[in-house]
Amino acid sequence: MFTALIPDCSSIDMSVKKKLYTVLILTFVCILYYCSFGNRDEHFVSMKQSMDEYELLLRETREQILDRLKMCQRDCQHWDPDVPIIYVITPTYARPVQKAELTRLSQTLMLINNLHWIVIEDAPKKSMLVENLLARTTLNYTHLLSQTPQKYRRKGASRGVTQRNEALKWLRKNRSEKDKGVVYFADDDNTYSIQIFEEMRSTKEVSVWPVGLVGGLMVEKPLLNLTTGKVIGWNSVWRPDRPFPIDMAGFAINLGHIIRRSTAYFSFNVSGGFLESHILEQLTTKDHLEPKADNCTQVLVWHTRTEAPKLTEENKIKLRGLRSDAGMEV
Repeated sequence: MFTALIPDCSSIDMSVKKKLYTVLILTFVCILYYCSFGNRDEHFVSMKQSMDEYELLLRETREQILDRLKMCQRDCQHWDPDVPIIYVITPTYARPVQKAELTRLSQTLMLINNLHWIVIEDAPKKSMLVENLLARTTLNYTHLLSQTPQKYRRKGASRGVTQRNEALKWLRKNRSEKDKGVVYFADDDNTYSIQIFEEMRSTKEVSVWPVGLVGGLMVEKPLLNLTTGKVIGWNSVWRPDRPFPIDMAGFAINLGHIIRRSTAYFSFNVSGGFLESHILEQLTTKDHLEPKADNCTQVLVWHTRTEAPKLTEENKIKLRGLRSDAGMEV
């Protein structure tokens, strides 16, 4: 580079050439210095602005970025604005198998598109266990709280009344009868085929289907008139005199229909096993029921129950002030 600037004078001795090279190098260094530092004030202002911008970006912590990513996943994954939303209502309460059962249910629900999970805790405050579990899913969800009044916490009393009612209040407040959707009461200890959710999505008023392993039978199901396709009864043997001898897992309700029937709620003031009949009597009649699951010939949901774990050894070490799950969430 510098050689090109020097005239081709072979007669110039080496000392002169060295001096010329030195001058050119010093000139080049001065030019670089001026370019780099001559307008240093402007550079510093520009750098400071960049630093301020980066500082604002860095305030978004890793956790916040992950939260935003999770929100995008919940809002975008498996979501079609033209498909009715299934609102799955799940009451839950603290017990050793709670996380296991919610995990199993949540991973089934994550396979369903256009689904919103409403989880209601029966507790004085929301638990970190449920909050953490919901945050780790890719589901659209709402986490609510409603504690059962003490006078209704007796052994044998119906569970989930206040929790289901809290979810219905949320729906009526946050959704309108024009919104396309279906409401389903899914307890956390049942087992669900993903097909049942697609079956219920077209519910116009109230749809029904068989439920396996309930009422002392292998299957409890609606009985149909094969000519008309209408429900004419049930094969229930436990309290068949119930207006609707059906399990909570055996029906779904159109969202607009339940919003229009704004006074329809569950009640403690009914006999055990009559919760379903009480809510359905406020919403429909037998001849309006819509059979699903291939005219009620398929079992797509089962009333399973998790065996209570044997924690005799855990109880022993607790007496010594120890826990096997110390610092862990089981």
